[in-house]
Amino acid sequence: MKKILLVEDEESLINVLTLNLEIENYEVVVATNGKTALEIFNDSFDLIILDVMIPEISGFDVCREIRKSSNVAILFISAKGTSLDRITGLKLGADDYLVKPFNLEELLLRVAILIDRQKTNLSPDIFEFDGNEINFKTYQIKSNGELFTLSKREMELLKLLISKKGEVVSRDEILDKIWGKEQFPSTRTIDNYILSLRKYFEKDSRNPQYFKSLRGIGYKFEINS
Repeated sequence: MKKILLVEDEESLINVLTLNLEIENYEVVVATNGKTALEIFNDSFDLIILDVMIPEISGFDVCREIRKSSNVAILFISAKGTSLDRITGLKLGADDYLVKPFNLEELLLRVAILIDRQKTNLSPDIFEFDGNEINFKTYQIKSNGELFTLSKREMELLKLLISKKGEVVSRDEILDKIWGKEQFPSTRTIDNYILSLRKYFEKDSRNPQYFKSLRGIGYKFEINS
């Protein structure tokens, strides 16, 4: 049974959604404010249905906080339906945004799609961290709500660093595995590729959170988990 965290403060909507989700064989846990949602959220949840305008802590801030450590599917439901609101929600890492009032059947369909997508994301072709998504098969990444296509070598370097998450990968190993023994790029070439990855994923490329350099040694991909 898939487990859903419903974060909503409108009692009538809570009752309707809980009833219908349980009919669809989902387990539903309810939080009526953002503070409680953050307190009870854990890795056992498969999906969060999250209102934007909730007491204590806003839905946007709840999403931002959860995306620091989890790639759980997040569906925003909100009366705030401007393009700016939707873009804000998606940039924070939400997977979908549904404007109130909505059709119940549409919500149930979107829930089913998002949960099914989570199953797909267990594939080794997909890697997710902190709201970013990397598809090693299509060479596409989603970062900060935008979609980019990487070159073959960029993706190979990305895959190598991720496969050794938390470990230092030497320049010699990178040159050997990505460029091959018969090619002789300079270490500056690798630096430029690392800078490129930082532009995609880092908020501040001068103070990288994920793609770190160790002077004279190599590089390391690191995430908090």
